[in-house]
Amino acid sequence: MARTLPIGLTPPDWLVRNLRPQPAPVNRPAVARAAIALTLPLALGLAAGRPEYGALASMGALSGVISDTAAAYRMRLLNIAVPQLFAAVGITLGSLVFGQGWVTVGVLTGVALVSGMISSIGAVASVSGLLLLLNSVIGAGLPMPGQWWLAPLLMTGGGFLVLALALLAWPLRAGVPERTAVADTYRKVADLLATMTPDAADATPGSAGPPGADKNSYDDARVLVTQSLNQSYDLVLARRARHHGRSPELVRLLAQLNAITPLVEAAPAVRLSGRPLPAEIPVAVRHLAEAVGTGYSGPLGLRLPEPGSATGRAVDQALRHAADVAAEKSPDALRKAGDRAGRPAPLGVRAVRVARNVALSGTSWRYGLRLALCIGIAQALVSLVPVPRSYWVALTITFVLKPDFGSVFSRALLRALGTVVGLVVAAGVLTQVPRGWWDVPVMLLLAPLIPVFTPRGYGYQTAAITPVILLLSDTLNHQGTDLLVPRLVDSLMGCAIALVAGYLLWPESWHARVGDRLADAVADTAAYVERAFGQSPADPTDRARTRRRLYRNLSTIRTEFQRALTEPPPVGRRAAAWWPLVVAVERIVDATTAARVRTKQGAAPPSAAEVDQVALQLRELADGLRRTETLYAVRSELGGPPDSVLEPLRQEVAAARTIASPR
Repeated sequence: MARTLPIGLTPPDWLVRNLRPQPAPVNRPAVARAAIALTLPLALGLAAGRPEYGALASMGALSGVISDTAAAYRMRLLNIAVPQLFAAVGITLGSLVFGQGWVTVGVLTGVALVSGMISSIGAVASVSGLLLLLNSVIGAGLPMPGQWWLAPLLMTGGGFLVLALALLAWPLRAGVPERTAVADTYRKVADLLATMTPDAADATPGSAGPPGADKNSYDDARVLVTQSLNQSYDLVLARRARHHGRSPELVRLLAQLNAITPLVEAAPAVRLSGRPLPAEIPVAVRHLAEAVGTGYSGPLGLRLPEPGSATGRAVDQALRHAADVAAEKSPDALRKAGDRAGRPAPLGVRAVRVARNVALSGTSWRYGLRLALCIGIAQALVSLVPVPRSYWVALTITFVLKPDFGSVFSRALLRALGTVVGLVVAAGVLTQVPRGWWDVPVMLLLAPLIPVFTPRGYGYQTAAITPVILLLSDTLNHQGTDLLVPRLVDSLMGCAIALVAGYLLWPESWHARVGDRLADAVADTAAYVERAFGQSPADPTDRARTRRRLYRNLSTIRTEFQRALTEPPPVGRRAAAWWPLVVAVERIVDATTAARVRTKQGAAPPSAAEVDQVALQLRELADGLRRTETLYAVRSELGGPPDSVLEPLRQEVAAARTIASPR
C-alpha cells in the first residue's frame, strides 16, 4: 500500500515535473541507426590500428544521432546534413586555436555569440548552432590527431554515415512519412468529432458544458488536432519549398490537408450548438484517413446521415468536400481545396529575410550575449585556474544554456543528475571492460539507449550520452577511471556558471514569458474577429491562414507554459496563474470560428457595432496583459442582441476579462 510522505519530505511540484519521464514510443529504426553508426567507425578504427580515428568518426556520428529527429526524408537531409557542416567548421576553428590562451577565449566567446543568435531562426539552425559551438569547444580543448583537416573530415564522415543510414529507404518510401502525417491529422479530427457524439455524452453523464460534448475531452482533442496540423503542414511545406507545386503527390497531399480545415472549423460550431453529432461522422472521417494513408483514390462509398441542423449541414458539406478531394488524383484537387497555406517565398528571399531578422532581433542578441558571457567566463576561468579536463565546463554550458531548448534552471538540474547516473554506468564500463575490441560490443549496447531515452527528457538523454562520450574520450586519451571525477567536477562547474551568469543575472529569467506572448495572441484574435465579420471581411483563404497562425501561436504558448511550470517559485507559480486565460483565449478563437460557420449557413451577420465592441474589449485585454505580471479582475461591459451569432463570443470574452489570479 502506498504511503504518503510527510509534508517536509514531499517533493515540490516543479521538481516532480522535471523528473517525470515524457511518454514516447521507441523509434526502432533510429535505435538501429544509432547502434550501427556509433559502432561501425569504432570497429573500423580498431581494425586499421588507429582507434583514435574511429573514436573521432563515432563522435561525429553521435552528433548525427542527436540531429536525427525528422520523420520526412527531405527533412532528415536538412536536419542531419546542415548541422554536420557547421560541426565541421566548429572543430576546425577549435583546432586552430588549441593551446592559444586568451586567443582561444576570444574565439570561443565569439562563436558562442553567433551560436546563440542563430538559434532563434528555427530547429535546424538551433542544432547547427549547438554543434558549431560544441565542436569548437572540443577542438580547442582536446589535441586532435593528424593534420588539421583530418578531425573535421572524420567527424563529418561519421555524421554523414547516420544520414546515409537514414536515407536508405527513401527510394522505396518517398512521400510515405508525409502521407502518414496527413492521415494522422484526419484521425485526430475524427477523435475530435467523436467527443461530440451521443456515445461520448453517455460516457460522461456529469460533465459540464453543452450536451453531447465533454469539455475536457474536446479541449484535449482540439489541442492534439492543432499539433498534428502543425506537424503535417511543416512536413508538406518543407517539400513544397523545393518543388513549388510541381510534384503531383505533393499537390495532392497539400490539397487533402487543406480540405480537412473546413471540418476543423465546423467543430466549434457543433460544440456550441449543444447538439451531438451522429456517430457515423467520425467513422467516415476515419475512413478518409485510411484512404489518405494508403493513397487510395477510388470511390469511397461514404454513408452519411441527413443533417438536421445548420451546424450539421456545415459538417456534412465539409466532410463531403474532404471526401471529394481525398478521391481526386488530379493536381486540380489543390484548386478545389483552396491554397490555404500559401506558396513559400524563394530560398534567396527567405535567407535575406532571416539574416535581417536575426541581426535586428533583440531576442537573438540577448540569447547570444547570455551564451557568450557564460562561455567567456568558463574559458577565462580554466585559463587562470588549473582545471582537469577543462573543456567539459564549456561543453556543459553549451548544452544547458540553449534558451530555445527549455528552462535553463531545469536543464542545469537535469544535467547534473543525468551526469551522475551516466558516470555510474561509465565507471562500471571503464573498470570492468578491457580497452580494445571489447569497446565494440559495449558501444553496441550503449548507443541505442540514446534515441530510446532522448524523448523521455533531457536528464535521461544526458544519462545515456555520458557513458558514450566517456568511452570515446578514453579511446583518445587512455585515462580510464581518471576521467570520472573531473567529468563530475567540470559538469557541476558548468551548471553553476550557467545558473548564475546565464539565469540569475538576467531579469527576464524571473518572469514567465507566457504573458507577453498571450497578449500578442489576444491582439491577433481581435484582428481575426475583424477579418471574419468586419465591414470589409477578409477572403476565406486569409481567414483560414489567420486562424491557423492563431492556433499555432497558442500551441507555442502552451509549450512555453509547460516549460515555465518546471521553474522553481516564483516563476512557476506565476505561470500557473496564466493557465485559465490560455484556455479562455483558445475558446475565444473557437467561438469566433463557430460564429463564422453559423453566418455561412444562413444566420444573420452581426452588426459593425457588435464587431467593434468585441475587438475593442480584446485589445484592451491585450494592453492590460502587457502592463502586468499578475492577473487581476477586469470589468467587462459587453452587450448585444441575445440571439446574435456573436453572443457565445461575447460570453467567452467576458469570461476571459473576469479571470483573476489566485489570492
